[in-house]
Amino acid sequence: MTSTFPDISISTDRLVLRPFEEADIPELTAMMNDELTAAWTSVPIPYTHADARRWIAGHAPAERVQGRGIVFAVDELLTHRLVGSVHLMNTNWHALSTEVGYVVAPWARGEGYAAESVLATAHWLFHDQKFERLELRTAAGNTASQQVAQKIGCVSEGVLRNALIVRSRTEDGGWTDIRTDLIVWGLLPEDLEDAPPVEYSAG
Repeated sequence: MTSTFPDISISTDRLVLRPFEEADIPELTAMMNDELTAAWTSVPIPYTHADARRWIAGHAPAERVQGRGIVFAVDELLTHRLVGSVHLMNTNWHALSTEVGYVVAPWARGEGYAAESVLATAHWLFHDQKFERLELRTAAGNTASQQVAQKIGCVSEGVLRNALIVRSRTEDGGWTDIRTDLIVWGLLPEDLEDAPPVEYSAG
């Protein structure tokens, strides 16, 4: 029998992490068409409504059902706007270890939403699910993502040289692939003792 995460939502003071819904298609499409998102992820360019529909209806729920991880849409509690996404992936149920990735909508950057949503996920993962390790991988040039890792208490564990393909704009306005190093960060349950407090509830 495949181990799976429960189908739940997580709430903090400012955010709700929940499963994606069909109503999220327009906001998800806009978020994924952002320049920084395109540069640091492998999403299709351009990202269409059809791509969003496939993700929401197929890929995202399959991550949980097939035991690979879980995908959360992140909403701003007051406005119900889509702030971003948190994705647990490459889950090892024997080692109780998983990897986290996240995207934040352009309008919501600079508010600490990435750190808050990942930290709430980490608390739930360690306390409720009894996991022992959360891994985060950032491109060498993605300083914003590295700041999130540092803010939540991750420890930089090493560099995987030439391990990642990212994208850069060309002079004619297109995109080209470039190879870069990957920084590996680790978060263990005891690391959260020094992390900023975050109140969360899951259900």
